[in-house]
Amino acid sequence: MANIVVSGIRPTGNLHLGNYFGALKSFVRMQEENECFFFIADYHSLTTHPTPGDLHGNVKTVLVEFLACGLDPEKATLYIQSDLPETAELYLLLNMNAYIGELERCTSFKDKIRTQPQNVNAGLLTYPTLMAADIIIHKAHKVPVGKDQEQHLEMTRTFANRFNRIYNVEYFPEPVAYNFGENLVKIPGLDGSLKMSKSDNETSAIFLADAPEVIRKKIMRAVTDTGQPDPSKPRSQGVENLFSLMRYFSDAFTLETFKSAYATGQIRYGDMKKQLAEDVIRFTTPFREKMLALAADESYLSKVARMGAEKAHASAAKTVREVREIIGFKHF
Repeated sequence: MANIVVSGIRPTGNLHLGNYFGALKSFVRMQEENECFFFIADYHSLTTHPTPGDLHGNVKTVLVEFLACGLDPEKATLYIQSDLPETAELYLLLNMNAYIGELERCTSFKDKIRTQPQNVNAGLLTYPTLMAADIIIHKAHKVPVGKDQEQHLEMTRTFANRFNRIYNVEYFPEPVAYNFGENLVKIPGLDGSLKMSKSDNETSAIFLADAPEVIRKKIMRAVTDTGQPDPSKPRSQGVENLFSLMRYFSDAFTLETFKSAYATGQIRYGDMKKQLAEDVIRFTTPFREKMLALAADESYLSKVARMGAEKAHASAAKTVREVREIIGFKHF
């Protein structure tokens, strides 16, 4: 395996269909072709001050969903960020060479200042250095990132190159974005948004763990047109989203049936939503059932977490030991 791939997901509750098609499905492919480190970023979640119960429960939820979606702890290193104390040490060392001005210019930090002025903490400011530590602690070559994380990856390259330059070494590789190609699927939201997201409105997202009755209720409330459909005009974004969802979850005959009904002005959105709901339920049910079984198997989850921590530690401890030697730390 030529490349080391690192990626993490914050434990902020259940994963939705957009998460699955946007990242997890790709992670499953990656583990077959690369040496992969996938972690649950519970340190990162502390910037929003979760309660202890919420934090542990959310970590467990993400671990269960990782496994249910096909990540294999025998093929990839799957670990919890806080189980790796070396991450915190490398984070501290990187902060010594990170400048306040470049951190303050980070787009995500400026967004947080604007949206949550009552909680502008040091963790938000130094978020890019913690993310850099997560990545370069395993000397990663590739990082799967979305558009909103591209600047953080660029800053990771800056920190890695700065370390190499300051200490006159070629130690850290320069990580690049993992190229998903043209197969990356974006699942639209039920509220008419182009991308499914729970941050704006949880009712616009369908979660892998949603029960059938919840899925039916959400889809029946999905945004469509008002009044009689007019096939001579472009479809509204809400209606377009329903057809997009049908392309992913319904069979070809069903999709063509509703396309024809729309083209003749005879479509009934209520019928379309009912059909879509059953097709989505058919897709999500195997995931939900597997999650329920995994969540009940505490001994297996503990085994997975321990195994991941041991494998991640072997990689991270070597990096931190060598970094300390490069910097000049020596034991008396």
